[in-house]
This record gives sequence, structure tokens and C-alpha cells, in this order.
Amino acid sequence: MRKKVRIFYEKRMGQEVEADALGDEWKGYVVRISGGNDKQGFPMKQGVLTAGRVRLLLSKGHSCYRPRRTGERKRKSVRGCIVDSNLSVISLVVKKKGEQEIPGLTDTTLPRRLGPKRASKIRKLYNLSKEDDVRQYVVRRPLPLKEGKKQRSKAPKIQRLITPAMLQHKRRRVALKKRRTQKRKEEAADYARLLAQRAKEAKEKRQDKIRRRRSASHGQSQSSTQA
Repeated sequence: MRKKVRIFYEKRMGQEVEADALGDEWKGYVVRISGGNDKQGFPMKQGVLTAGRVRLLLSKGHSCYRPRRTGERKRKSVRGCIVDSNLSVISLVVKKKGEQEIPGLTDTTLPRRLGPKRASKIRKLYNLSKEDDVRQYVVRRPLPLKEGKKQRSKAPKIQRLITPAMLQHKRRRVALKKRRTQKRKEEAADYARLLAQRAKEAKEKRQDKIRRRRSASHGQSQSSTQA
């Protein structure tokens, strides 16, 4: 087996390799190297151009690492993206099918268990217009059949589905927003009116005080001249 996998040595992740050397059943197949693990279980990482192991500081978004806390970074051991004899597992993706079917790999087709859930994606899948009812095209999942019962199926709740109730909610939201805006404007106008009234009253008080002070000083000056 070691001789057979020598065709992958010195190749990088992402490279396509003809798999004829793996056996007669692989004749004509082309596979892509998608990853692998070494004998201690450390994974290969794309972009690390070495055949050995390195320790990298990894954060959220990097492959080979899942952060446990927000913003956490950790130094982890990963293998380079070049295949060599120290690997125990190589992951391959079939890019081109050969002459024969490979039992358990290409001879069976597994249908997708779940269909799309979002209304726009269901429309895109079945090429529907906006007038068509999306609910009829949802991929339903049959439930296990019970004795003496009818076959039942389960369908996901369609997200972003435009219904009369949803449109009514939207209209209500818009109406409430308009009402709030109008109320805010009225309250602002009332407050401005009150401020103007208070300012006017304060001005009148000041002028009245000045008038009284002037009249008092004028009376005092007259009495002093008479004396």
C-alpha cells in the first residue's frame, strides 16, 4: 500500500493527481488532495509550505482551530500542506470519474436530506416567479412509518415568506413609527412654545423690576433736591 500512495508524495493540498496507481478499479480517476492527518493526529493546513510540523498562533476564522472564547488566540501544532510518508490519513475528493464504479463510493447516490428553507432560495431552486406559492414546493421529509398509521411527513418552517399577516405587521410598524414621529414633533413644538412663553415672562419681569428701580431712584433724587 505504501508503494501505491507514493504518487501523492511531495504533492500539495489542492493539487489534482491521477489515481491509476491505486489499483485497476481506480483507472481513469482524478482525485484532489483535500487534507490529511499525521500519525499523532495533527491536521494538514493549507498555505503552510512544509512537510513537517509547525506551531502557529491561530484565531477565529483559521482552519484547524475553534475558539472557545470571544477573541481568543492559541498556538497550535499543525502539519504543512505537503504530503509525505509520515501521514496516516489522506483525504481525497474525486474530481473526474473513471471507467468503473467503486463499490460503496461512486455506485450509490445519497439524496440531500434537507432542502432550502428560505423563500427566495426555494424560488431560485425551482425557478419560480413572485406570484407562485412557495409552500407547495418545500422539500418534505418522510417520518418513520408506524403500524396501522398513515405515512406522515415533516416540512421546515419557511423563512422570509411574505404573507398577508406579515404585510399587515409591516403596515402597523410603519403607522406606529409615523404616529411616534408626529407625537415627537408636537411635543417639541409644545416645548418650544413653553420656552418662548417663559422667556417672555422673564423678560417682562426684568423690565418691570428695572422700571420700578428707575421710578424709585427718580423719587429719591427729587426729594433730595427739594431738601
